Amino acid sequence: MLIEFENAFNCLEDVLDLHVKDDQRNTIETVEECIQEARELSLWKPTLIKLDKENVGFAMYGMWKEEGEHGRVWLDRFFIDERYQGRGYAKEVLPILIDKIMNTYLVSEIYLSVYESNLPAIQLYKKNGFEFNGEKDINSELVMVKKVFEK
Repeated sequence: MLIEFENAFNCLEDVLDLHVKDDQRNTIETVEECIQEARELSLWKPTLIKLDKENVGFAMYGMWKEEGEHGRVWLDRFFIDERYQGRGYAKEVLPILIDKIMNTYLVSEIYLSVYESNLPAIQLYKKNGFEFNGEKDINSELVMVKKVFEK
């Protein structure tokens, strides 16, 4: 299984074709909203996820230098397209995406936030080493952190 990541700005038409299921729309922003946010804040890296050359998902990550002592790296968005859900792709992709983020920023922790009601995402993140840290973000989402390695 070949997993690849491509800068979303280089393949906007493909990225804009990705969507979550209707019942997931209240748990994550649309790709259009993500792209707009990344245009406004250059810290974000919107990314197309490809599996065996198929466009299967989207992620957006970046470093907030103003947060914490040395800044915080956030996996801000992550989803598998509705047409590819239920096949275990998120389980395959997430560890490789975490490695990519880790190698990009060389940090000891990666943060994300999730709605308390999004139990499938919470379960996936916990299986990949994320733990709740007791914080909430500005949208009242619960913050999770994965300690990647010690500096």
